[in-house]
Amino acid sequence: MPFRMPEEKEECVAVVKVIGVGGGGGNAINTMVENRLMGVEFITANTDKQALDKSCADVCLQIGPGITKGLGAGADPETGEQAAHESIDEITDSLKGADMVFVAAGLGGGTGTGAAPVVAKAAREQGALTVAVVTKPFHFEGKFRMRNAEQGWEELRKYADTIITVPNDRLLSLMQKNSKLSDMLSMADKVLLQAVKGITDLINVAGLMNADFADLRTVMREVGPAIMGTGFAIGEHRATEAANRAIDNQLLEDVGIDGARGLLINISASEESFTMAEFMEASALIQAKVDDEAKVVIGALYDDALGDELHVTVIATGVGESVPEKKNLVQVDIPAKKSPQPTEVEEVRSINQTPASPNRPNGNSIFPSSNFNGFENHGISSGDKAQSAKESKPWNEEYMETPTYLRKKAN
Repeated sequence: MPFRMPEEKEECVAVVKVIGVGGGGGNAINTMVENRLMGVEFITANTDKQALDKSCADVCLQIGPGITKGLGAGADPETGEQAAHESIDEITDSLKGADMVFVAAGLGGGTGTGAAPVVAKAAREQGALTVAVVTKPFHFEGKFRMRNAEQGWEELRKYADTIITVPNDRLLSLMQKNSKLSDMLSMADKVLLQAVKGITDLINVAGLMNADFADLRTVMREVGPAIMGTGFAIGEHRATEAANRAIDNQLLEDVGIDGARGLLINISASEESFTMAEFMEASALIQAKVDDEAKVVIGALYDDALGDELHVTVIATGVGESVPEKKNLVQVDIPAKKSPQPTEVEEVRSINQTPASPNRPNGNSIFPSSNFNGFENHGISSGDKAQSAKESKPWNEEYMETPTYLRKKAN
């Protein structure tokens, strides 16, 4: 049968959009733009017009202008939700054509907490793989704000395929007591950046081995909670050191990767220094920690800006618990969590447990030294560990008043 080759090959590239919802989400977007995250379109949605005027996003959406008059949601999630519904057409239009949507938000306030689930639902209804990357408040922000964050998180996970959560209290162990508040908040934005970058680089950055979008969709579709760890190292054993630091990283959650249904592994180094032996060592060490039935997507990427460093980012999906019932979506059950292999991960681990390479910051740190702005990590005593663990748990006071928007929903 005669055939004809096409004159031009149509390039098939996954369309990835990142939408920051509320003040915290908008700040995360600005950090991603400043760090030149590649291959994505940036969108910011907020009820606060003044904050939108400072945004670096490609598209800025003022949501709920009739309800909020551009003055914000007043820390009321119900107002944030109503604002998103008022502007649902604009939100939907901004997400059109996306194969993958990241929803970035800081939970606990009004716009991020109330509007993020609406945005995630809109993305899912268009068929996009929807990944939420969110923060939970510091304990000093108050119990009521934490209560709102927990309720907003439960609502968000109904619509997001995958949800990666950063409890801000974990950042405190990485900071000195005299660190600036602005630096601490900036670090939270960088964690969200690392989560998005670790995933998008797998399909957007050239390397020895790249993943395709179908691989990501297989591992991240309807899997619920996920955890992330990043490690870096230099020297002769940098591959195994970085891999160990990534899977032992306790910054995000007190959960190991052993029960994961899927793994995304991003191993990056300069093209000149990256060896096949390093790639095989790091990938084998990580995969040995999960069940043989886990779906694994792995990339070996080149980044000459890393110099002598080797970076490993691990996203473990479907960890810890079953996926909640999806509204108008298919429910996927997650197998019971299995025991860690070959060693158990401690519930509370000192952030300084693994010795770092010479002249490097703490090994379990999620950032390279260039991102620390001179910060040093400090170990904590056993008493401090217990207190830290206690403070990091969700608030559950019986006497707390139920938020307004939940009372109205119950009625």
